[in-house]
Amino acid sequence: MKLLAFSNGDGLGLGVRTDAGVIDVVAAAAALGGEGVPRSIDEAVAGGAAARAALDGLVGRAGGRRGAWLRDEAALELGPCVGTPGKIVCVGLNYRKHAEESNLPIPQTPVLFSKFSNTIAAANEPVPLPKSGTEYDYEVELGVVIGRRAWNVPEDEALDHVFGYCTANDVSCRDLQTRTSQWLLGKTLDKSLPIGPDLVTADEVGDPQRYALRTWHNGVLRQDSTTADMIFPVREIVAYISNYFPLEPGDVIITGTPAGVIMGLPEKNWLKPGDEVTVEVEGLGKLTNRMAAG
Repeated sequence: MKLLAFSNGDGLGLGVRTDAGVIDVVAAAAALGGEGVPRSIDEAVAGGAAARAALDGLVGRAGGRRGAWLRDEAALELGPCVGTPGKIVCVGLNYRKHAEESNLPIPQTPVLFSKFSNTIAAANEPVPLPKSGTEYDYEVELGVVIGRRAWNVPEDEALDHVFGYCTANDVSCRDLQTRTSQWLLGKTLDKSLPIGPDLVTADEVGDPQRYALRTWHNGVLRQDSTTADMIFPVREIVAYISNYFPLEPGDVIITGTPAGVIMGLPEKNWLKPGDEVTVEVEGLGKLTNRMAAG
């Protein structure tokens, strides 16, 4: 199932992408009945198996007929496909060639850092580039959304705790990132984590280590790799993090970027206002944002 969030006048409503269009879950539940149906991404993730079963039932009823609940995506203002995560945990240098282009050693354990909730942005939302930095860069990444509490879980059970996956762009300010040994400043600027457009449930994704990732900067393909090249696969990342602190439903993990970032190119044409960046994880949708003056 492919979930998305969109503005409905009262905040962000829950939508389900289908071949016929986007099902407005709130409108469908009002018309067709939907006890226990989640009304938002947060409710869908936190509600567990009962919420998923209720949503499946509603989509089954709504998908077989035309109704006012069926929306044209082109007319929707999309929101981020994650709700309000308590934690955003990121993995640095998780692709071998990216570590090499960064002139850094291959990590022996996952390199973790964090972003804050202020960084989350939606598909098509402008990303401001403040004058406090100059070396702005893109990073296509596979996003992981936790669905069940993960605390000291073994690797062979780790993916059972994942609700779904999404496309993300970890927009990074390199001069701020490398100012000190801590990357936080260059990673937490406002709206620096566009994410979406869809949150695709884990059952539909299957093995997360078999998907292509790509980035286009002003229409030019810059990153072209696959999640199979991760140094630490998703199951290992989830298990590793859970050994140190619990992951709760709705928490987001951003799993690293492959080679091809501006920092690793011979000619460093850093992102500037007006530039357009599109990132894609195969099967999870393309995410496009235009850079804006900060």
